[in-house]
Amino acid sequence: MAIQQHSPLKLEPWNDLNGKVVMVTGASSGLGREFCLDLARAGCKIIAAARRTSRLQSLCDEINELDFSVSSSALASPISPTGAVESRPAVAVELDVCGHGKSIEESVTKAWDYFGFIDTLVNNAGLRGSVKSPLELSEKEWDDTMDTNLKGQWLVSKYVCILMNKANRGGSIINISSISGLNRPLEMGAVAYITSKAALNTFTKVMAMELGAHKIRVNSICPGLFKSEITKDLMKKDWIKNVARRMVPLRTFGTSNPALTTIVRYLVHDSSKYVSGNIFIVDAGSTLPGVPIFSSL
Repeated sequence: MAIQQHSPLKLEPWNDLNGKVVMVTGASSGLGREFCLDLARAGCKIIAAARRTSRLQSLCDEINELDFSVSSSALASPISPTGAVESRPAVAVELDVCGHGKSIEESVTKAWDYFGFIDTLVNNAGLRGSVKSPLELSEKEWDDTMDTNLKGQWLVSKYVCILMNKANRGGSIINISSISGLNRPLEMGAVAYITSKAALNTFTKVMAMELGAHKIRVNSICPGLFKSEITKDLMKKDWIKNVARRMVPLRTFGTSNPALTTIVRYLVHDSSKYVSGNIFIVDAGSTLPGVPIFSSL
């Protein structure tokens, strides 16, 4: 009797994302840049979007110079906006999430046309703002934060999802939120930021309900404090060690790669096709009930 051969089980299939096209907003620095580099190494085609095009081009050059060993499916010949075959692994698109709807729609259309489709949108662009009490915060600062963290996320999602629906491909929307937007805010002096992130988490759930019929999944990731290029100076402070000891059950701050990048890969991969409307909390337990709250004022 012949023995039936089975292909070996991949325990982490999301490490192979060949052929996926991912658009990342706020890609010029910080988490957005890290997401682009990590997803490119997993085989994704990258659309890096932000206002600072010089930084975007530097990022895309770095990705395009990587040594890729990808399958033939990942080397399909998508069409660029000029009608030429787009063979580069990464392209840059100028996008201001605080702009008018028309300009955002034009940027999204340009991004879509580069590769002919978008599988996943990572809504990463965000604004923290200065530390101020609600009584000191100006109306402009409130509006700028809301436009960046909420209205902009909706508009980019809207125009990407319209194209996903027309193409009948489905897709994945990943909103980068914050533990500040959960039921137990951990920050003081950030009323606009916290409110925008709480709204973004609700936006995630409503979008998941509305777009499920179109096979579009919507999820949110709420990071805590991570060691990164942006926080490297903060991590050198002596008092931050006390924060980790008193506020973080795991007694340490993680690194965004792999703690966050792994979840992003999973939500890009088809193995998460039944995952929608979820809020993924990645904070080493700092939002658990009973953990002391630290004031930044």
